[in-house]
Amino acid sequence: MTGVDFSVKGMEVLITGGCGGIGGAFAEAFLAHGAHVTVTDLQAPPEALTQAGARYVALDVTSDADVNALAERTERLDVLIHCAGKLIRWEEHKPEVFRNIVDIHLFGNIRLATAFRPHLRKTRGSIINIASMYSYFGAPQIPAYAAAKTGVVGLTRSLALAYVEDGIRVNAIAPGWIETNISRGGREDPVFNEKLMLRLPNKRWAKPQELAGTALFLASPASALITGVTIPVDGGYTAA
Repeated sequence: MTGVDFSVKGMEVLITGGCGGIGGAFAEAFLAHGAHVTVTDLQAPPEALTQAGARYVALDVTSDADVNALAERTERLDVLIHCAGKLIRWEEHKPEVFRNIVDIHLFGNIRLATAFRPHLRKTRGSIINIASMYSYFGAPQIPAYAAAKTGVVGLTRSLALAYVEDGIRVNAIAPGWIETNISRGGREDPVFNEKLMLRLPNKRWAKPQELAGTALFLASPASALITGVTIPVDGGYTAA
């Protein structure tokens, strides 16, 4: 009987939003386990990330032309992770802001998946999408973000079925309450924070690095039978 293969060594991994908290943590983890990582973002990468071996490409995930151009320049891809994102508290009720947020998170997702499907078909690779706790719960301050992340769960299921004939697996991670720049507003809101801690079983905000193990697993051969699922990594929040 052979052992279970959790290795990602030698894989080509593309992470959008790879200079942010979650994307950066994923990049570091894949690099540490022997993968070749390209990070994309609109901001320059931290020096530590490039020193660790990450390649950087400036990319606007809302641009069909930019995404397609990157796909044309990419020779091989084993894992696609769409981490790029933002939210704007209370501003998302404005249609123009709503449209932009959904474009980044949801349209960006299908834009990338479509552009890189041929690459992933060749490697029988995988896509890892980033959902959210707001995929499951309402968010009065950030309705566009919640709507987009709810859509990511449905898109993950749909692409898993559409791409199975290509040998491509499509899954998602739904992070819980993570210490990143995007969550700063919630962490600094005492009313929100108190309400959150009353429900959150482990009573703490998590570090981005605590999500990385799930991403490594979903990218590895060990998860070969898993597709179309969204895994909450949330300290027990959805169970409470």
